[in-house]
Amino acid sequence: MDNIEKKKLGENILVYYQKMTPQGYQKIKDEIADLKKDRPRRIKILQEARSLGDLSENTEYTEAKRDLGHLQSRLRYLEKQLKYAEIIEKTADGKVDLGKTVTLKFDDDAETEIYQVVGRMEADISAGKIAFDSPLGQAIMKKKVGKTVKVEAPAGEYQVTIEAIE
Repeated sequence: MDNIEKKKLGENILVYYQKMTPQGYQKIKDEIADLKKDRPRRIKILQEARSLGDLSENTEYTEAKRDLGHLQSRLRYLEKQLKYAEIIEKTADGKVDLGKTVTLKFDDDAETEIYQVVGRMEADISAGKIAFDSPLGQAIMKKKVGKTVKVEAPAGEYQVTIEAIE
């Protein structure tokens, strides 16, 4: 649970906070707003399907009920993510950290890639966002430009050199 910070509340209650960037927090807020806008439409579809008659053989009703349930489940999940989010701001210490963008040279093939280091909820390798607690993220965290690090990934070990940090 390296990426989750425990904080004690009261006698025996521990709360786990998920680290994320301000942009990741805002993205979740935006998705919540979209889901809340869509909920009345889905409720109306459910009500219309209910009015079609016998619910035991009403596939429209079953689908509408399932869709509304999925929406509400996703909404609860996202609201919990916001409730227990710890927003991490960029630091100016010249080290790789959450929210910073890094240019990495993969030493085995001399390829250069640019990634933003983000929280687990925001990670999307296809969008150039790596989780700080991923094998690559862990290897480069708190390192400075010019440092070469070994990454121990499930597919095997490799080395990267940090070329730039923004």
